[in-house]
Amino acid sequence: MNQPEPNINETPAKRPTILRRLLSHHELATLLLLLHAPIDASAKPEIPQLYEAGLVETISNDAGTPHIRLTQQGNAVLRGLGIK
Repeated sequence: MNQPEPNINETPAKRPTILRRLLSHHELATLLLLLHAPIDASAKPEIPQLYEAGLVETISNDAGTPHIRLTQQGNAVLRGLGIK
């Protein structure tokens, strides 16, 4: 059988990744805290980095106070570590 020759001008498809960098132990600990319940948005200094990585999101409770919780991607990271 003749197989088509690969086009060397095409860029290879990149595999989608969740993380573009390694998480610090503080960031991992914050994800573990969020596994059990949302936390106050100002509770941890690692929140902006986790938000930028798409691992956490902001929600508001009934009183309108912002809280942080895990996203699907954040849950996937913990599942990948065998935690969830």
